Amino acid sequence: MPKPSTIRVLLADDHQVVRQGLMIFLSTSPDIAVIAEAQNGLEAIACVNHDPPDVVLMDLVMPELDGIQATQQIKAAHPEVEVIALTSYIDEAKVADALAAGVAGYVMKDVSPMELARAIRAAAHGELYLSPQAARLLARRVQPPPHSENALATLTEREREVLRLVARGLSNQDIAQDLNISAKTVKAHVTSILQKLGLASRTQAALYALRFNLVPLDEI
Repeated sequence: MPKPSTIRVLLADDHQVVRQGLMIFLSTSPDIAVIAEAQNGLEAIACVNHDPPDVVLMDLVMPELDGIQATQQIKAAHPEVEVIALTSYIDEAKVADALAAGVAGYVMKDVSPMELARAIRAAAHGELYLSPQAARLLARRVQPPPHSENALATLTEREREVLRLVARGLSNQDIAQDLNISAKTVKAHVTSILQKLGLASRTQAALYALRFNLVPLDEI
């Protein structure tokens, strides 16, 4: 189902000053509109049930119900709603749990307005966005599929270019602009990359690129 031109966002964080700061951040992006706020996981679920947004910015540590549990319930009832985990610290277990719960992104609270908007746009288009810190953690623990080094040799040079940009957190639209090709062509390349490498998701592809040093960890 196509997303509307304006991305509707719910802010879920138990600190009012954080929500106000996010409102200021997002007010600079004309294609993003904050439609509601919640101060705990239960309120976030109620807001989504009442008026489903396109994207939820979800703090992971909140009273009443934490962000991971809230995400699980939201994704179960509203799979079309994307959730971005927003946190002030990075933890390997939290990253893994958040991804397992179905988040479409994992970003830090000290993120720049530009990066936050990029993560929201990526989520609204069904793409996953990981902060560099989260990607580094997961890259250290990812287990590549059997024969994956041989599979890497089957990628074309353009597919390798696309894979590197996926690993750097760029959306299909960003990649299209960077390579001067259409977003539809980028999507086709990503599909081909996943098939050739035996991977199931864009996230696995990004971690694969990091694991095999297609993109150095210090460049993301």
